[in-house]
Amino acid sequence: MSDVILHHYPQSPVSEKVRVGLGIKGLAWRSVQIPRIPPKPDLMPLTGGYRRTPVMQIGADVYCDSQCILRELERRFPEPTFTPGGGAGMVWGVSRWTDGALFDSTVRLVLGAAIDELPEDFARDRARLYFGPDWDLKQVEADLPHTIAQIRAQIGWMDQRLAGGRRFMLGDAPGLPDALAYYVVWFIRGRWERGPAFLSEFPALEAWEKRVADIGHGAPKDLDSGAALEIARTAEPETPEQADPLDPQGLAPGMAVTVVPEGDGGDPPVMGTVRAVSSETIAILREEDRVGPVCVHFPRVGFRVAAA
Repeated sequence: MSDVILHHYPQSPVSEKVRVGLGIKGLAWRSVQIPRIPPKPDLMPLTGGYRRTPVMQIGADVYCDSQCILRELERRFPEPTFTPGGGAGMVWGVSRWTDGALFDSTVRLVLGAAIDELPEDFARDRARLYFGPDWDLKQVEADLPHTIAQIRAQIGWMDQRLAGGRRFMLGDAPGLPDALAYYVVWFIRGRWERGPAFLSEFPALEAWEKRVADIGHGAPKDLDSGAALEIARTAEPETPEQADPLDPQGLAPGMAVTVVPEGDGGDPPVMGTVRAVSSETIAILREEDRVGPVCVHFPRVGFRVAAA
């Protein structure tokens, strides 16, 4: 099996979610640091234009979006499981909360509270990505009290779950819900000046936060981006062809499609031909001069697939 390669950068909160997942699994992996904003010249040949962070590469198979990445880690490395004591299926529903309404509010908090310190190019890129073409960071700043109230209630839910001595979200062993909750708390603590004071209201959460941090990130080892491209170039996609006769969109292997995150974040569509399709994921084959054929994987939930 080829090495797990994570294309990320240290400050990325969504990457922290995946790094914690790698720590729960106790995996060795290769770390490729990428730019925080486009252009990302050594990532685009792998993804076909998908620009969000992180991206996981295993040989010539490329996994976009943390939902897809974590699902593949569980498939390839089932022990220790992401669902100790049960919770299969439920954890992905939890991810739609933490990665949806909760993370959106947290981005509003972090950007709005730091509006005067943000580099202009970074502020413009993230505002377009998260708030759409009609973004107004001044309005985001003005809305901060409301945003904080929304987050406070939801962080309180986490604290309630952990009250009474529960070590992790699912019991005595860490699982995927811990990574899903932790990265939001990590983002608040590290990127909002008032974050530590805000989180001090939640003692059970703070004790849990330290336990998750102590898990670590597995065993990363740095890798040059050019070497990662060479790994893809000398490998072949391993994803077998897979059809889904019940697919509501009629997607089938060999069909030309585009895939793009839902919303209006200005993301370019990724084009390719369907290799494998299921209710939860889609994988498309594409070819680039620098890497040859690669298979790019996306989740179905949160992404829009259309005939090309």
